Amino acid sequence: MPHEAAIIAGAGPIGLACAISAKRRGIDPLVIDAGALANSIVRYPIGMTFFTTPERLEIGGHPLVCAGAKATREEALKYYRGVARTENIRVQTFTKLVNAHEVETRFGRESVTWDRLVLATGYFDHPNHLGVPGGGEELPHVRHYFDEAHLSYGRDVVVIGGKNSAVEAALQLFRAGARTTIIYRGKEWPKSVKYWLRPDLENRIKAGEIAARMASKVIEITPRWVRIRGPKGEEQIAADRVYPLIGFHPDLELFKRIGVSFDAESGRPAVDPETLQTSVPGVYVAGSVTAGYKISEIFIENGRFDGDKIFGTAAERERARELYQGIRRETGE
Repeated sequence: MPHEAAIIAGAGPIGLACAISAKRRGIDPLVIDAGALANSIVRYPIGMTFFTTPERLEIGGHPLVCAGAKATREEALKYYRGVARTENIRVQTFTKLVNAHEVETRFGRESVTWDRLVLATGYFDHPNHLGVPGGGEELPHVRHYFDEAHLSYGRDVVVIGGKNSAVEAALQLFRAGARTTIIYRGKEWPKSVKYWLRPDLENRIKAGEIAARMASKVIEITPRWVRIRGPKGEEQIAADRVYPLIGFHPDLELFKRIGVSFDAESGRPAVDPETLQTSVPGVYVAGSVTAGYKISEIFIENGRFDGDKIFGTAAERERARELYQGIRRETGE
């Protein structure tokens, strides 16, 4: 590959916003992604509606027009495709950054050189695992991303987790005709569960329409069932499909390969807060990877200004900082 003034790893909303910031300052970056454009949104359930209002998903001053009060998954994908096309952003999908100077495509590995490298890789490609012995999480009926509730009609399905993604999946599965059990290690549902989901789930459990196992730990997954340990001892639950929906984490192994210093406990990279440059000269971070394991701190609404910190002047960085601090994540996201 030819030498690039800037390579941005990650073609999600934050990576695209960084590309726009660069282009408006005379830099034509190459944006690469291990998956599709806006790959994290591609992985969202079909028909999902964002909790965030449309204007908070907008980048580059391009309006996000949607049919309802909130954007759907499909409307967001169309929007980010349109922004990339309108801004003439060079995007090379299915191109994975292996280390600071190598990418991998279906044709093999290629060398890359750059003046600036921006890591906007997010976390959605790296689901958290339960760590149960025996390799049960790798079985074909176990999915770390919720896909389509319809596929589970008439089947026994186990959802593992207690936050928004798990709760919403359990409700969708029940309504699609699945015999649904939700397993959560906590004694009660987190306060962060969306205000309209929690009573819905609690009512379904009370009515016996969804089975719940609280304060329970998964200790084994087999092709036929999930074994748990809870307040009443061990129990086997029939499972044709299993969804461990317990969150995600940043790709710290990539940090290691590039040489980026980070805190082992928090996962936060060491960065200059003004410019987001890491411990490696010329390498920057943007979006949720700046927060390490606390992925709820950085999101589209405030991470979209990171490009101005990386490519902007001191005055532009100050404006980005003020905008960043003025945005609070809406409850339930």
